[in-house]
Amino acid sequence: MGAVRSRLRRWHVWLGWIVGLPILLWVVTGLVMVAKPIEEVRGEGLLSEPKPMRMATPPAIPRIDGVAIKGLTLERRAAGIRWVVTLPDGSTRLADPANGAMLPPLSAADAVREVTARYMGAAKVQSATRTDPKSPPMELRRPIAAWRVAMDDGTHFYVDGGSGAIVARRTGWWRFYDLMWGIHIMDLKTREDAHNPLTIGFAIVALALSILALIQLPLTIRRRRQRKEPST
Repeated sequence: MGAVRSRLRRWHVWLGWIVGLPILLWVVTGLVMVAKPIEEVRGEGLLSEPKPMRMATPPAIPRIDGVAIKGLTLERRAAGIRWVVTLPDGSTRLADPANGAMLPPLSAADAVREVTARYMGAAKVQSATRTDPKSPPMELRRPIAAWRVAMDDGTHFYVDGGSGAIVARRTGWWRFYDLMWGIHIMDLKTREDAHNPLTIGFAIVALALSILALIQLPLTIRRRRQRKEPST
């Protein structure tokens, strides 16, 4: 029994060395992610809902010249009510409901206006830069042509260049939270795949470590009791 107990203890020590750092990272990143309410991390209070608008005349159907469409909705934008035309490939365009004319993609000034019309914070606009749909920023992770409107407090808003919708808001804390999440699930490349070999492997080793500890506990208690019993 002593040899078994010694072997189990040795395995327990080695497994502890293997998973010690991952367990520490899981605990630290977990604490960081719960340090602030998720609503504050997401910046949910930074944008108001679009203001109610009224159309003077019935909307004219967009003039799409025989192009197939996937969806058609009326939505509110800073410049007024707009048709949002969704094409079969998932891209979007805006059309003027007053005359049905298709509108050009948003400019930097249009994107800034969309943000400032709804922004409820105290920061000022610092810049507006175009994103590449083939290589979107890590904090966006959407293959769309968008404008990144950066505020001077580190907050970023992403405005879809086709539909004019604000599709993402990223605070400075969100970016740090996202990094911690990537470390937590051990996927720094996409920060989305929790089902990866590293996470699964270390979780299995941590489970084995826990099982070994549970097995050793009664053996240790039994050994201590035997030492305390008086010899006859």
